[in-house]
Amino acid sequence: MSFSYSYPEYECLLLKQLAPHILECRLNRAAKRNSFSPQMWKDIKDFFNECQYDTDTRTIILSGAGKMFTCGLDLVESMGVLTSDDDDMAHRALRIRDLGKSWQESLTNVEKCGKVVIACIHHACIGVGLELASACDIRLCSADAWFAMKEVDIGLAADVGGLQRFPKIVGNQSIVRELAFTARDLHAEEAYRLGFVSKVCHNQEGMMDHALKLGQMISSKSPVATLGVKQFLNYTRDHTVDEALEYAITWNQSMLLTMDMPRAISSMLEKKQAEFPSLPPKTKAKL
Repeated sequence: MSFSYSYPEYECLLLKQLAPHILECRLNRAAKRNSFSPQMWKDIKDFFNECQYDTDTRTIILSGAGKMFTCGLDLVESMGVLTSDDDDMAHRALRIRDLGKSWQESLTNVEKCGKVVIACIHHACIGVGLELASACDIRLCSADAWFAMKEVDIGLAADVGGLQRFPKIVGNQSIVRELAFTARDLHAEEAYRLGFVSKVCHNQEGMMDHALKLGQMISSKSPVATLGVKQFLNYTRDHTVDEALEYAITWNQSMLLTMDMPRAISSMLEKKQAEFPSLPPKTKAKL
């Protein structure tokens, strides 16, 4: 199935149109166990920024090529960009900050892209993989999946979302701290009991089939409504109830004027599937 939107080529990602309105984005460094190199970080940041302008895609299925979802950070390549011959400590610190902020933006773009993102995790999901999954809307895994916050084992505290998003998903500070301090493995069934994943599938093939069915169900809904749901949930997570209510009514004072509502109601009464137009294209900033 051909793309309805023209994406650039990505060195570390493979894009595939699975069905109308559903795009698969696959981490594609299988030979390196989908480890996060500087190029992988850049590709994820660029793709999840670019997909904002793809008005046809409503759901993105995020998967990993090869034997695992990701083994985490590519230590060899990443240490190369973190080291510097500069003797000025402030300069070196600013360089690390600039790089870290860019990596944070890569995962924040997943959260803010406006599409529903379904993570499909098989076998290992280590370090930044768990942080990437935490930025997604829905997480599925295969029965052989396992997760680990390995950052403490290499002498650092995770700073691109694992210790910020993951605790709010799980809602159990004791287990979050246990996982973060020990770097122990979190296997599929425990991840399900904690609420980190919504379903454990028998194998990778079954997981991808389930993700596609979910994507088709989600993509059949009003894009105005699903965008609003994502906005509200993300905002509510980080604000008080009163602030979130104010945000919601301010958003809906215009979004409730959509023609998608009468379309949806009419289709329900007539017991048929509604057809909703795609959202209007966003204008790219001209620099």
